[in-house]
Amino acid sequence: MPASMADYAPWFKKFLIWRIRHIPERRFVLLLSIIIGFASSWAAVLIKNITYEIKFLINQEFIQGYFDIFYFVFPIIGLCLTYLVTHLFIGPIKSKGISDTLHAISKRNGYIPSKAMYSPLINSPLTVGFGGSCGLEGASVYMGSAIGSNLARLFHLNTKNVILLIGCAASGVLSSIFHTPIGAIIFTIEIFSLDLTLASLVPMLLSSIAGSLTSFFIYGDETIFNFTTNDPFKLEQIPFYLILGVIGAFSSLYFVTVYKLMGRMFNRMGKSWLKLAIGGVILGLLVYLFPSLYGEGYASMRIVLAGKQDQLLDLNHLESMQGDLPFALLLLCIVAFKVFATAATTGAVNVGGVFSPSLMTGSCMGYAVGLLINLSGMGEVSPNNFALVGMATQMAGAMYAPLTAIFMISELTGTYDLMIPLMMCSAISYSINRYFTKYNVYQEKLAQQNMLVTHDKDKAVLTMLSLDKVIETNFVPIYPEWTLGKMLTEGVTKSTRNIFPVLDKDDTFLGVVTLDDIRTIMFDASQYNTLTVSSLMSSAPEIIQIDEEMESVMSKFQHSGAWNLPVCDNEKYIGFVSKSKLLGIYRRKLIHIAGED
Repeated sequence: MPASMADYAPWFKKFLIWRIRHIPERRFVLLLSIIIGFASSWAAVLIKNITYEIKFLINQEFIQGYFDIFYFVFPIIGLCLTYLVTHLFIGPIKSKGISDTLHAISKRNGYIPSKAMYSPLINSPLTVGFGGSCGLEGASVYMGSAIGSNLARLFHLNTKNVILLIGCAASGVLSSIFHTPIGAIIFTIEIFSLDLTLASLVPMLLSSIAGSLTSFFIYGDETIFNFTTNDPFKLEQIPFYLILGVIGAFSSLYFVTVYKLMGRMFNRMGKSWLKLAIGGVILGLLVYLFPSLYGEGYASMRIVLAGKQDQLLDLNHLESMQGDLPFALLLLCIVAFKVFATAATTGAVNVGGVFSPSLMTGSCMGYAVGLLINLSGMGEVSPNNFALVGMATQMAGAMYAPLTAIFMISELTGTYDLMIPLMMCSAISYSINRYFTKYNVYQEKLAQQNMLVTHDKDKAVLTMLSLDKVIETNFVPIYPEWTLGKMLTEGVTKSTRNIFPVLDKDDTFLGVVTLDDIRTIMFDASQYNTLTVSSLMSSAPEIIQIDEEMESVMSKFQHSGAWNLPVCDNEKYIGFVSKSKLLGIYRRKLIHIAGED
């Protein structure tokens, strides 16, 4: 995208000037939200359809003749193709999806590179179409967000509206994929921490409607899961749903924990070929053993929700293992291994998401719990209903988005008959997971780097500030062996500041001397040659490290009561940060992201 208006064609510059003069920015954002909703939803449709075409081509009869090796080899081929195409033609781009969108919001003022508008069309279908065990939703959201970001910056919108249009793109994408306009908006608010105001809600509504209309136009009025509630919820089933909520909470905690640990393992592997080799072998082996782990998993989810046990057993080459208990054990194996397959996929090529994998493990976990309750003789429940509620339970626990789980699952299946157990199990899962882990699967990496934007606006603004923008370096350094007289002639007379950093010959920070420290003796000539800086200096109340986050910096100012604090790189002196400048930049940033500039 052009960096300034000077880079635009003359006709476009005239249009920008006309737009600024005649269309208020808030009204223009409404128009853009509709355009972005349609554009991002079509992008999501393209990703999904390209993926399905690849999957269709490699499932032809002449390939199926080599069925046993098919499930092991093709996922590895997909990962290798993704790696080669990405690095040879697209260029390396780290796009795990929603986490990267959050990073763009928190640290880059909503900037997402323009190549993200097309790269997911290539790398994600290659990964998932060939059997990569991850979701397309993250890549679709990232691609849609790139469209929203670049279009907003093309029209020189302020930071607040750039971020808002990224949220609009996410709403349009999810509404299109799942045909869930309400759930898509709630997801955007919960995960992206956008302000829930009328000014932000209306554009997301328009974008979500645009996405839903796209879904209607292409797929008709069918939902992604055709689910009918044959067994309505009964009050006597509450204890069993409580059990489901607790088991689902620990299932989602297991999913997130394993995913994070494997992610750290792959991050420690410095070489790309090593990640590719290890991830490919793990993925190929797991998909070979459990073909249900192939791809996103929606086909298996539909089978589970429909209660067609024979089909899932056949898919996993377990035709001879008939009965509820073997089927429940198969589902629990899928729950246990799906996260390893997903983490291996994303770790190998840095592509893919956890949205659909969490739904899949939730449905399998729920159905298995329902079967085991029936087999135990404690009572009679509907495993199909448990599978549906299990999806919401897993989503609420893994993503920390209980409202999204409730409304999206209800809209996905086209029924609100299970609203009470959905609410109950989602709340339990969310609460238990928040007790054990502070951040969800999308937030962990950003939170470790203090880059996470939250609904707390003060903290969000601090997250967006950068320390290097507030460091001042026009302080005159002095040295411990200097006499008071030399300090006055070489330091005080040459400085406009009232504080002086004391350094050694290697620029190591030792302490400070202020004018207040020498005010009573600075005119006593008898002490000019007797007193040294080392006897006059004092320790700084706090020292800021160059890589420290702004929230910590502000906390140090608050605790110390100082107006200037030194900044060091380990022990090497860099400069000072003044509270007045920091508060001034904070205020300007707050005005900027509030859209009042």
